[in-house]
Amino acid sequence: MLCTGRLGGLAARASALLPGRARPGGLGAGLWAREVSTSWSPVGAAFNVKPQGFRLDLFGERQGLFGVPELSAPEGFRIAQENALRKSDLLVARACSTPPGPQTVLIFDELSDALCRVADLADFVKLAHPEPAFREAAEEACRSIGTVVEKLNTNVELYQSLQKLLADKKLVDSLDPETRRVAELFMFDFEISGIHLDKEKRKRAVDLNVKILDLSSRFLMGANFPNKIEKHLLPEHIHQNFVLAGEHVIVDGLHAEAPDDLVREAAYKIFLYPNAGQLRCLEELLSNRDLLAKLVGYSTYSHRALQGTIAKNPETVMEFLEKLSDKLSERTLKDFEMIRGMKMKLNPQNSELMPWDPPYYSGVIRAERYNIEPSLYCPFFSLGACMEGLSILFNELFGVSLYAEQTAKGEVWCDDVRKLAVVHESEGLLGYIYCDFLQRADKPHQDCHFTIRGGRLKEDGDYQLPVVVLMLNLPPSSRNSPTLLTPGMMENLFHEMGHAMHSMLGRTRYQHVTGTRCPTDFAEVPSILMEYFANDYRVVNQFARHYKTGQVCFRSVLRSMTL
Repeated sequence: MLCTGRLGGLAARASALLPGRARPGGLGAGLWAREVSTSWSPVGAAFNVKPQGFRLDLFGERQGLFGVPELSAPEGFRIAQENALRKSDLLVARACSTPPGPQTVLIFDELSDALCRVADLADFVKLAHPEPAFREAAEEACRSIGTVVEKLNTNVELYQSLQKLLADKKLVDSLDPETRRVAELFMFDFEISGIHLDKEKRKRAVDLNVKILDLSSRFLMGANFPNKIEKHLLPEHIHQNFVLAGEHVIVDGLHAEAPDDLVREAAYKIFLYPNAGQLRCLEELLSNRDLLAKLVGYSTYSHRALQGTIAKNPETVMEFLEKLSDKLSERTLKDFEMIRGMKMKLNPQNSELMPWDPPYYSGVIRAERYNIEPSLYCPFFSLGACMEGLSILFNELFGVSLYAEQTAKGEVWCDDVRKLAVVHESEGLLGYIYCDFLQRADKPHQDCHFTIRGGRLKEDGDYQLPVVVLMLNLPPSSRNSPTLLTPGMMENLFHEMGHAMHSMLGRTRYQHVTGTRCPTDFAEVPSILMEYFANDYRVVNQFARHYKTGQVCFRSVLRSMTL
C-alpha cells in the first residue's frame, strides 16, 4: 500500500550555472597538470575536473545525508524512524476519523510519504554508504518501517475508511481522474496484502511479508560481495588483474572485457562460485513468496507480482518471451557462429567458446568490423563530455538544464558524489540528482536509480521536490585523464539518466504515483528510449570532443559507432 521500492545546434545555455549557484569545489584549480581542456561548461567541468584536496568545508557545520538534519550520524536513522512512526500514527487516526472524500486520499498519500521518505532513503544507504555503522542503522530502519507498512496494509479500520469512499458511487464520480486512480491503487495494495482474510491469517500475511523483505535484502546484499581464493591456486601472472589481500586474491566482478582468456575464466568461476548461504537464502525466499501468494489467493507469486503491471499475468510474459525467442533465434545463431569464429581465429589452441567469452569477443568483432579501437574513441567520451551532452539534449527535448551544485559538509556519503539541480526554463527547479558514478571498495556492482524522495503537492500549495540517486560503476579518473567511457558505459549512463528524468518530469499531485512509482515494466520505457539517443549520430556529434584539446570527434569514428 504505502511504500514503493526501489528502481544538438543545441544551445550552450543548457549548462550555464544558475545565478548564485556555486561550482562544486573550486573547479578551476585542480586541472590535471593542464591536461584537461578548460572549455567545459560548469556541468562538464564538475565531472571532468579534479578538485584539489577535499572539496567539503572541513570547518562548516555538518549537515545530514541529503540535507536531512537527523542523518549527520548513524543514530539519526532511529530519530528519523521514530518521527515518521509518530506522524504515521496521527495520520492513521486522522484517516479513520475523516468523512470519506478527496481528503481521504490526500491523508493516505501523506501517510505513504511520511514512511517512504525514511524507508526509501534507508534502502539506498544500506547498500551504498561506505561506513558499516550507517549501513547497519539504515538496514534496521528499513526493517522497522517495512514491518509497519505491512501491518498498515492489513489494518481493517484504515481499509474501511478507504472502502467507504470507493463504495459510494456519487463520491467516486466526484473525484478527478488522478485522485480516483490513486485511491484505487491504495485499495489494490490492501487487497494483495490479504485484507480479506481473518485476523489470524492477516497476521500470518504480515509475518510472511516481513520475512520476505528481510530475505530479499539479505540475498541482494550477498550478491554484491566479492569472492576470494588463495593466491597459490591461480597462475601468478594473472594476479595483477585482481585485488590482492595477504595470501588471497579478491575477485569482485566478471572482468568480462579482459583480453586474457584465463583472467576471464578465473573471474567467472570464482565470482560466480555457488555460495551455500546464498542458495539457502534464495530457497527460503522463494518458499515464503509461494506461501504468501497462496495465502492471499493467488496460484503463484508471479501472478501476485504482475497484478497491476502492463503484462498483467505470467502467461502474457511467457508468450512475449517465447515470441521474442522465436524471432531472435536465427540471428542469435549467426552471432554465436561469428563469435566462435573470432575465438578460433585468435586462439586456435583453445577455440571452444565458453560462457565467459561472448562479451569480449563481441567487442573484438565490433572493433574489427568498424575498424575502431578504444584508444581512438574513448578520449572523446569523457564523463564530463557525456554529462554536458545530456544537459544539452534535455534542454532541446524538455527545456530542462542540469546545474552543478556545491554540497554541504555531510550531505553526501563519498567525496566524488556530484549533485545536480534540474531546472526547467519556465517552471524553475524540478528536483535534484545525486550522481554516485565511480567505482569504490564495497560499492555494489550494479547500475541503478534510487528514489530518495518522491514529488507531491503539499497542503500549503508548495511542491515537494523529488530527490534521486544514480549509481554507476565507472572507472575513476587516472593521474593523466578524467573518467573515459566506452560506448557501453555511455549507453548505461543515458539509460539511468532516463530514469532520473522520469522522476523529475513525472510531476503528480500524489507521491504514490510520482515519477518511476508506476508499473515496473512501464518504468523501463523512458530509460530504454534514452539508449537510442546514446546511439544516434545527430546527438553524439554534439558533445563528443577530446578531453585535452576540445577537438570534435572524427565523423568516420562516430558514424561507425552510432546509428
